Amino acid sequence: MPSPYRALFAAPGSGRFATAGFIGRMPLSMMGIGVVTMVSQLTGRYGLAGALSATIALAAAVAGPQVSRLVDRYGQRRVLRPATLVSLTAAAVLLPAAHYGWPDWVLFVSCVGIGCVPSVGAMVRARWAAIYRGTPRLHTAYSFESVLDEACFVFGPIISIGLSTAWFPEAGPLLAACCLAVGVFWLTSQRATEPAPHPREQHGGGSALRAPGLQVLVATFVATGAIFGAVDVVTVAFAEERGHKAAASLVLAAYAVGSCAAGMVFGLIRFAGRPEPRWLLGICANAVSMIPLLLVGNLPFLAVALLLAGLSVAPTMITTMSLVEEHVPRAQLTEGMTWVSTGLAVGVALGSSAGGVVIDAAGARAGYGVPVVAGAVAVAVGFLGYRRLTRPAPRRGGTVGQHTHGRRDGTRDGTRRERDMA
Repeated sequence: MPSPYRALFAAPGSGRFATAGFIGRMPLSMMGIGVVTMVSQLTGRYGLAGALSATIALAAAVAGPQVSRLVDRYGQRRVLRPATLVSLTAAAVLLPAAHYGWPDWVLFVSCVGIGCVPSVGAMVRARWAAIYRGTPRLHTAYSFESVLDEACFVFGPIISIGLSTAWFPEAGPLLAACCLAVGVFWLTSQRATEPAPHPREQHGGGSALRAPGLQVLVATFVATGAIFGAVDVVTVAFAEERGHKAAASLVLAAYAVGSCAAGMVFGLIRFAGRPEPRWLLGICANAVSMIPLLLVGNLPFLAVALLLAGLSVAPTMITTMSLVEEHVPRAQLTEGMTWVSTGLAVGVALGSSAGGVVIDAAGARAGYGVPVVAGAVAVAVGFLGYRRLTRPAPRRGGTVGQHTHGRRDGTRDGTRRERDMA
């Protein structure tokens, strides 16, 4: 029996856009840490380095959904290339500005421009949805993309920091910019798999965030992002307190490895029934998995605890993206996926800040209380908003007058399409 992952690439062009998307999303994990490494090496000002990285993240959180909204309306090629050129131009200003000691305001303006980088992961998921909508293969495709996301966050910072420290300070951000250019321009050159744009009249011009179900998903992922941000910061401090700061990257890698493994297995399973209960179970598992972190006393046990905690991450992400597809109109799918990523990014920034405050006040072990609290908030939001997720989502077809009533017909159609493609 062929692997479901191999079967994904039976669609013409799928291997090319998946590869381009992987390259294009590497800057997501490389640019921020690359700027921190570059600026701290060139100036010794860690406060400035952190502020610049935060500026990139916040600018991306503001600009990302707007870029994706334009993509839904005008198409990937027409929007992604100009947005990427803005980001690349800003990076081309930032590198010499940091190297030659230009005024700080130039650095901050450049970082705002870099934040216009498009959400490449959402663009690739939209292509998978256009090919496999209504079939079981879309679940496998979302699983595959979540594994690639985790791989980016495992290898991206290592590559960026390694180049900037071993070669020259600007090397990390420079490579991130090159990956962005290659990935986006290669992706947008593949017109055959590009989802069809949806003009303004097909979705009334409103934001995808008006969908009640999407509001629940985004709010929950702000809290989930706070878990991730706090775990990263607190784990580095925990390792430093025990005299093994360099081991923090290996411990955090265990977190990502657990998520990757779970994502791969999750993609092989064919689930019956609605996805909402699985989503809520994932949110709860993610929260409960943070509690053992308060009890660990050394790095090996911490690595094991994070490995187990990672098992709930990718499945929850995969189910969330499936729910986004159900709760926003098809004409706004890319924007909806980007809003979830934006919520996650905002949560990471909040969790990192809160974790740092607690570490300074009470030490690293106490810092693990932040992801525990964030997990509890995610569970509370999930339960309070659960009824919104279980209500039928209007206008899933994306055009006025097109509705999907219930899921039974869509599932039957998807099964038929799956047989036709097999």
